[in-house]
Amino acid sequence: MSARRMLAATTLAAVLLPGCATRAPEPGTSVAETRFDTLVVPGRTTRAELLAAFGPTKTVVFDSGMEAWLYTAPAAGGRHTELVLLVGRDGIVRKLRKRPAYPTDPVP
Repeated sequence: MSARRMLAATTLAAVLLPGCATRAPEPGTSVAETRFDTLVVPGRTTRAELLAAFGPTKTVVFDSGMEAWLYTAPAAGGRHTELVLLVGRDGIVRKLRKRPAYPTDPVP
């Protein structure tokens, strides 16, 4: 892994992980997971469609022009599933990752 990619990955982790696990989501960032699954299709969904459907959220922009977007979805026990998107320079969603709520996550 190149030094630039390692720095980008470290920066993303440092920015997204601490805030997500310790408090409730900010207004506009929490979405219904079923709606998210229906509307977000990697390779097709655009930045404009994300903003129209779910509103703005936490975003990290990399030097390459790629962006990581973080939404959350309510899960059992007051916890949240993390929904992370990688948006390309062309504004199209390239990848989607879900991190389900774990029993050891703190309850907000």
